[in-house]
Amino acid sequence: MNGKRITLDTNVLVYAIDTDAGKKHIQAMELVDYSVLLDCVLTLQSLCEFYVAVTRKKKMPSEEAVKQIEDWMILFPVIIPKESSLADALRAVQQYKLSFWDAMLWAVALKGGVKILFSEDFQNGQIVEGVQFINPFADDFSLIDMKFDNYL
Repeated sequence: MNGKRITLDTNVLVYAIDTDAGKKHIQAMELVDYSVLLDCVLTLQSLCEFYVAVTRKKKMPSEEAVKQIEDWMILFPVIIPKESSLADALRAVQQYKLSFWDAMLWAVALKGGVKILFSEDFQNGQIVEGVQFINPFADDFSLIDMKFDNYL
């Protein structure tokens, strides 16, 4: 591995626990499991959004969601917004036409040294100021390719 830092968006985390998500559940579980071996960080935003999504949709009781987040916080360092992240996010909304919360996620990832953000919410393959968005649920994504450095 060449050591590119990665992060996982909320949708990856939600699919990883959502057994009703079919193929996406399996793909997300495999990606999360493999990410433990990589330089993977999670954003505070993704963990917060995960809690809201899974408890609101009744995918997990609150206590289980808290436990899952605590487990991920043991496995992955958590990066938090810096004061300048908001300014970067607002600029990205204007310049790159990202939604505000996607721009905020991008800004925190950028400041955290992330090079690849796995998400289904961005334009697959797009690179914004050194952060590449990869949709791990796209037909052309392969975890096998990832393991052989085609992404990393």
